Amino acid sequence: MTENDNDPTCHKCTSINYCAVGRASKILDNCPMKVHPDIEKTAKELYKKDEIVKRSTGVASIVEAKGYIHWPRLKDTIEYAKGMGYTKLGLAFCVGMIEETKRIAEILEKYGFEVVSVCCKTGSVKKVDVGVPEEYTMISKTGYTIGWITCNPVAQALLLNNSSTDMNVLVGLCVGHDITFTRLSEAPVTTLIAKDRSSPHNPAAVLFSHYGKEFFASELKNIRRLEMKKKKE
Repeated sequence: MTENDNDPTCHKCTSINYCAVGRASKILDNCPMKVHPDIEKTAKELYKKDEIVKRSTGVASIVEAKGYIHWPRLKDTIEYAKGMGYTKLGLAFCVGMIEETKRIAEILEKYGFEVVSVCCKTGSVKKVDVGVPEEYTMISKTGYTIGWITCNPVAQALLLNNSSTDMNVLVGLCVGHDITFTRLSEAPVTTLIAKDRSSPHNPAAVLFSHYGKEFFASELKNIRRLEMKKKKE
């Protein structure tokens, strides 16, 4: 895989913390602020000219400072919404997280928010109607029953748009369905729960665990084996 010399690769920077304390080192040749001073300038101008961008960024920073480490993400979400003056919140949730969603809604309502919600299976759209082959409609490749009705992030977004929500909160939508929802949502979107069935919805858990290392080692080994097989053919 090749890289464009102008593409940012901050993950490779050995002094990235300098940026975090206002002492940008620009140690990498492709440091984005070194290569694109025009973008640095445009970003700073947007914070001055676009009141929504400025306010959202500022409120988020205040929430971070007030609840750093101490507050759970749901509390961060509540304080951000309050800081932005939002009163009507939409929950776009996975049908498998109905109990979590009930609890979330209960807490949000106690904080004074009006809550509306839409489950992912609304409309009962058949998977085959969106081009999914039948072999993927009943049993997963790992042997679990998954059903023949697709998630419907389009309807979720349109219904919440129709309700004129101030902000929408994702609760466990599938990867890809969350993208579709976010694309179509008229209100700003934040994720409260990121779905990860393998590690009780904690995607970061796989990064430094024995399970994660073994899983990806095996996965990449199989990929390399297939690549070698194709070359021989």
